[in-house]
Amino acid sequence: MKKLLYILTITLLVVSCGGKSESVDSLLEGGDLKAIKAKKGELNLQQKSLREDIDKLNAYIQGEEKDDKAVLVTTQVVKDTVFNHFIEVQGNVETDQNIILYPEYSGVLTRIYVKPGQKVSKGQRLASIDDGGLSSQVAQQETQMALAKTTFERQQRLWDQKIGSEIQFLEAKTNYEATKNATNQLRSQLSKTVITAPFSGVVDNIIADQGQVVNQGQTEVIRLVNLDNMYVKASIPENYTRTVKKGTTVSVNLASIGQTYKGIVRQVGNYINPSNRTFDVEIEIPNKDGFVKPNLIATVQVNDYSNNKTITVPANILQENSKGETIAFIYEAENDSIGIARRVILELGYTSENKIEVKSGITSGDTLIIEGAKSIRDGQRVTTNK
Repeated sequence: MKKLLYILTITLLVVSCGGKSESVDSLLEGGDLKAIKAKKGELNLQQKSLREDIDKLNAYIQGEEKDDKAVLVTTQVVKDTVFNHFIEVQGNVETDQNIILYPEYSGVLTRIYVKPGQKVSKGQRLASIDDGGLSSQVAQQETQMALAKTTFERQQRLWDQKIGSEIQFLEAKTNYEATKNATNQLRSQLSKTVITAPFSGVVDNIIADQGQVVNQGQTEVIRLVNLDNMYVKASIPENYTRTVKKGTTVSVNLASIGQTYKGIVRQVGNYINPSNRTFDVEIEIPNKDGFVKPNLIATVQVNDYSNNKTITVPANILQENSKGETIAFIYEAENDSIGIARRVILELGYTSENKIEVKSGITSGDTLIIEGAKSIRDGQRVTTNK
């Protein structure tokens, strides 16, 4: 053991003290970029040399030590499984039926017929505005229209019987049509004194107060929301234009309400945003319970890769050697409770959460060392404590 410590000490001294090169601090103070880069390359070579020497020392230790005590580990038999990889993007919950209603007529808000949270139907009366005598004008105009209609119908009967002049018939007809148009215009104006629901939904907020003077197209009166047709709008990187299509099933997580939904891509944008190289998608999500609200933040997971028969390993058991290779340990049994840890070099694929796809290095049926994997060495005796 003393011999080993001596070798390790000499190695470290050679690496750290070899050469009387200029110190890093003095190089940085001098500001010579070329010399700084050269120093960095020198230190990288020293680091690589040091890691190789440490691997040699570990190998020497493994060959010299004769510790028969087996290290306790836990194992797992590797089996073929289905592996899915997802990309994650942030989105926003929206609805096309989320609007603020403005009056189409100026006057005093005389009546509000609904309350916040109330469900309403399309066309239902929500509020009314003082018409300033417009209803009386409509009543007078309707009386004039009725008279004009009666006169016209009488002249028409006479004209059909070849009685009376054509000019009298045409005058009666023109008068009736003009009176009718004027009446319809007044009725249209009068209808604007009533605010109705443009679609079925829920009254989210009463903004104006009863008795308040409201102005046409300027005063906010009521916010109306329909929570039945909710969707998530998200931006997808342009390299997934072939992966994400109309009808693609995606996972939508709304962390604020603790819900995950299966959504369907209902619309795919045809425009690539040049500022961030993405295209927009709309994802339809269910809202049977009414928990989904506009402007909630959503995490959208899109399945961009799947392998129906592959091996996965936990990411936290993997290590890297001095050559940058990924290694793990498998268990080779000697008897019922004692085995040998064998190091294997893995070729990895995609990562999903804490699982990594393994393309080569282990096969189905191998026994993988899980707990204790980072504290053992190649060829060490281990036990599973069965």
